[in-house]
Order: sequence, then C-alpha cells, then structure tokens
Amino acid sequence: MRLKDRDAATSTVEGVHVGIDPGSKHTGLAVFTPRGASRRGTYAIQLDHRGAAIRDKLTTRAALRRGRRSRNLRYRAPRFNNRTKPKGWLAPSLRHRVDTTLSWMSRLTRWAPVRAVHVERVAFDTHSMSAGRPLKGAEYQQGTLAGYEVREYLLATWGRRCAYCGATDTPLNLDHLHPRSRGGSDRISNLTLACIRCNQAKNATPIEAFLTGRPALLAKILRQAKAPLRDAAAVNATRWALWRALEATGLPVHPASGGRTKWNRSRTGAAKSHTLDALHVGELETVTAWPSTVLVVKATGRGT
Repeated sequence: MRLKDRDAATSTVEGVHVGIDPGSKHTGLAVFTPRGASRRGTYAIQLDHRGAAIRDKLTTRAALRRGRRSRNLRYRAPRFNNRTKPKGWLAPSLRHRVDTTLSWMSRLTRWAPVRAVHVERVAFDTHSMSAGRPLKGAEYQQGTLAGYEVREYLLATWGRRCAYCGATDTPLNLDHLHPRSRGGSDRISNLTLACIRCNQAKNATPIEAFLTGRPALLAKILRQAKAPLRDAAAVNATRWALWRALEATGLPVHPASGGRTKWNRSRTGAAKSHTLDALHVGELETVTAWPSTVLVVKATGRGT
C-alpha cells in the first residue's frame, strides 16, 4: 500500500518499544507503544528455552568420551589441557538463552519499527544487598523501591516458601532470625521468609530458642541464610551478556532490575507472567492496554 496523502520527507512513524524479561526456563518479550509515561501493549512472546536439555546432552557426551578412553581401546589422552576459554565465555546452556533471545529480537526488528529496548539486567542488586548500604543515594532503603529488591532476593533464596514450616502458596512475611528488639540487624543474612502463623509464633524470640527441639532445621536455616545464590548468579550472568549483545545492535537499551518490575506490576495490578513482566520492565506510570495476543515459542534445536 502506497500512501499518497503525505510527504515522504516529513512523514514519520512513531514506532514501538520491546520489553524483555530474561529467565532461566522462559523469556518474555512484549511489544508496546509508549505514550509518555504510559504503555499500550500490542502483542507478546513467551520463549521456552531448552537449557536443561543441552546440559543433559553435554553430560551424556562427556560420559561416552570417558568410556571410550577407559575401555580396552587405543589410548587417547584427554585434550582439555590445551584449551582455554575466551573472555566472556558462557556455558552452552547459558549461551543458548542469549542467542535464542537475540534471534527473536532480530525478527521483531524486521516485523515492526522497534525504537528502543527495555531489559532486566539483574533480578536484584546482589552487591547492594550484601554490602548493607545504598550504592546510589538511598534508592533501595528509603525510596519508592524500598523493600522490593530485598523481597525479590529473599524469595529466590528461600524458594518462595516458609523457612520454618515449608508452607507454599501463602502470604509470606519478612522475619528477622535474630529480632531487632534484641539487637538484630536488617542485613540480608539476618532475614528470612515466614508464613503468618510461624511469624506470629516466633514473634521476638531468637531463632535458637524458637527451634530448641529442632536442631536439624536450625542448622539448615542458619546455613541457607549465608549460602550463595549460584543459580541466580548464572541467570544474572546471562542477563548481562544479553544486555551487552543488545547494545551491540545499535538500538537504545534501557536496563532495569526485577525489583522495579515487580513494583510496577503491584501498581498496575497485573498478574505474574513472563510476558506481563516484560511489559512492566523499566520506568512507567501505567499500562493502558494488555497484549491481546501471546505467542508461545518452544526452542527445539537446529534441524528439528
């Protein structure tokens, strides 16, 4: 279709923005039209990754190679001593997430006039959490995002369940292992998640006294409170690699955190999903329309 009622030199197309919510098993992509501080969702894509399948196939391949070397066959020394990983190397299961998301981003730029990208660079600021002090002013402690970064971190650490009774699918409160009334701090290592019943039962009791008859659970909670988030660190590494790859495309890339995304959803009343998270990434005031179409794309590997 050729429009003849406008001048090609002055005619402009507003274009659309793309929000990306990277995840371990699923990645959400939302195409929306910005209207100042509001957004109007057009359509969305849920990309299902196959990182676990890639990891299992690599493990099987390594086992077969070890078997060949150990059987009564011609000896072949292992060849891993002369191999070095380049800077920025990611495991194949993690690299797959970045490459698949980029390939669908390139398709979107061909189908629609994409003007900018909004992507979650980290799920939560682990440096700020462990430091116990604000890195940029008082944004996390006294600002509008107070508590959202901390809660997102604790949900990932404790598996979205009560630390004392293991209850799931129930409202969870932030609980201090050593109560503040007895000198406990607000550091992440002193916080956990508890259901309402356990939180009220514990009250201001130290955790050692509260779990006097359950020493195994006490040792587990104290150990988990200081355990590093290896899986979350791997996902964060993937998000950073994706952010750098998106910047290489030349499009304006606006990074954000998962805490801000969750705060945006709480203000608009949106449900929890990968595509709606992608729609709420970054700075916004309101969402005027949700995506009417959600495409589910499953990664099955090359040639299948």
